[in-house]
This record gives sequence, structure tokens and C-alpha cells, in this order.
Amino acid sequence: MTTHFNALIIGGGVAGMQCAFVLGSAKEKAFALDKKIGIIAHQKTSHLQNALFNNVLGLNPGTLGSDILINSKEHLSKQYSHVTQIHNEKVLEIVLEKDNYIITTNKSSYTANIVVIALNYAKPFTIKGLEEFVIPHKKANPAKDRIQLENDDFLIQKGLYVCGTIAGLRSQFAIAAGSGASVATDILTLWNNGIPTKVHDKA
Repeated sequence: MTTHFNALIIGGGVAGMQCAFVLGSAKEKAFALDKKIGIIAHQKTSHLQNALFNNVLGLNPGTLGSDILINSKEHLSKQYSHVTQIHNEKVLEIVLEKDNYIITTNKSSYTANIVVIALNYAKPFTIKGLEEFVIPHKKANPAKDRIQLENDDFLIQKGLYVCGTIAGLRSQFAIAAGSGASVATDILTLWNNGIPTKVHDKA
């Protein structure tokens, strides 16, 4: 039986994990109680693998991107264990069928009402079914030959979102994280019958 998600995030870098954190943190809200959230936390091609951070608010100088990748998965598992983490799978194809997306990986397949693409902006883009949305990156150095998915405020089409550098953003940690949070709050707003929604933890 194919696993179904209300929201499935593809990509375990900064943008994807931040999106998962915000969606996961809404678990006590009435509109999110019955929502199944998942993330295909593929990180092998994340630009965090070789990153060093000295200029990010909230991160100690010298923080390694490789450590963030590991710690973020542990953080998500401990704090928001209801968010399903899918490891060691690579997405091959995304197809819209009626009101659901069918996501095929190298090992399995899933369905989802909402899909969030949170991959990096490097070529080649290998996910079948999204070719029509691939365009040259508008904010990257042309010499780098980067790509993005065409979108309007992170929305590609109904139920299909994009965040991080592949949304057309510059490669900065804070920008990527912010875009993931922005997409998450858009999804929460949708689940909350269109009422603008955010999630704050308070002491």
C-alpha cells in the first residue's frame, strides 16, 4: 500500500528541514492534528556538506554545514517525531494525477496532496515530470549555469511549492531557511481555511 502524505518535502538541506520544523511545530493546532507530514531527507548533494558558517545569526562561528545536516535530522526526530523522515531515497519522478501527486523514488512511491521541492540549484535536474518549470537561475552568477523552478511567491502550481536556491534565491543560509519557513506558513494557512497562520513557541 502506498503511503500518503498531506505534505511531502523533497530535500533535507536548510530550506527543506526548516520547512519540516515549522510544519511539525503546528501539531497541536486543530487544523493540523490529522495532517501527515513527511520529508525525503536526501542530503548527499546538499551544499551544506562543505559549508562553514561565521555570519549566521544564532549559529556559533565555525559551525560546519556537515554537522548541521546531522543535527537537523536528530532535532526533527526528537522535537517533532510525527514528521516521517525518509532516508536513502532519491526522487525520480513527480506526476500530478487528479488531486494528488505521485512521487516515485529509486526504492518506493508515495502520494501527497502537497509537495515541496527543496533541492539545490545545480545541474542536472533529474526529476521527471517537472521539466517544463526548469529555467535559468535569475539571481546566480551566469557563469555558474544554475537553474531554478519557475514560481510565483514559491508556488509553482496548485499543491506544488519550491523553496531554497532552486526557488530562484541566492545561496545564503538565512535566505534558504527563511524560504522554507515561508512555504510552511503558506501551507499552514491553506490548512487553516485561508486564515493567515504562523507558529510561535513561547517561554
